[in-house]
Amino acid sequence: MAYRFLIALLLAGCVHVAGAAQAPAARSAAKPIPAPPDVAAPPADAAKTPTGLASKVITPGSGTQKPGPTDLVTVHYTGWTTDGKMFDSSRTRNAPASFPLDRVIAGWRECVGLMVVGETRRCWIPQELAYKGQAGRPAGMLVFDIELIDAKISPATPPPDVKAPPADAKRTASGLAYKVLKEGTGTEKPNARSRVTVHYTGWTTDGKMFDSSVMRGSPATFGLDQVIKGWTEGVALMVEGEKTRFWIPQDLAYKGEPGSPRGMLVFDVELLKIQK
Repeated sequence: MAYRFLIALLLAGCVHVAGAAQAPAARSAAKPIPAPPDVAAPPADAAKTPTGLASKVITPGSGTQKPGPTDLVTVHYTGWTTDGKMFDSSRTRNAPASFPLDRVIAGWRECVGLMVVGETRRCWIPQELAYKGQAGRPAGMLVFDIELIDAKISPATPPPDVKAPPADAKRTASGLAYKVLKEGTGTEKPNARSRVTVHYTGWTTDGKMFDSSVMRGSPATFGLDQVIKGWTEGVALMVEGEKTRFWIPQDLAYKGEPGSPRGMLVFDVELLKIQK
């Protein structure tokens, strides 16, 4: 039986997993990845925690910080049952998976929380830290090889300056305020009719996240003449690769329209590509 592991794994069931929309036929046709020789039980040199989780570093990482319990992580992974049967793998789909760490089974939260970026770790997760015998889920101890590609603070955590633009923010004549968080690599800026691909997260000034392409794991593409005025003006100031925080006053956002976020809105926007 084939399992869409991460869709089942995400307990809240609301987080997009990269590659999950791929056709089932294409997924099932992929050749299984052979199980490691120690799949049946943790070896003597595996580290064990009080919860019963066992793990072993396969490839050391290059990072220094470990993910926090609510961080957004990007991983490649393969999972086997202890009889050596692979039940899911992001590698066979050629698509890493991104998800908030607090949305997964306890064994994944604990194991990935031990890792640094660039590290690959093998984790032996006992049933009580996995699916606890739930019908239709892989049963017994599960074994995963996990590569931690990236870890970021969850978009649900607002930036410290969400309430108001800081003193070093730049301002335009329209009232838009902005601050570059990461310099870009491009030189060309989009115009008001350009189509762009971005990652973004938006908060109200009380710190509530109301939308995030980062949380969904899928960037957004749109025309700059199809969005609120603050976005049209703000993104046109950017170059590819740049990440900028914008404080958009209500009259450049949704103007108090019912059903839309009200007041000044704060967006972190990363310009991935200007469509040609």
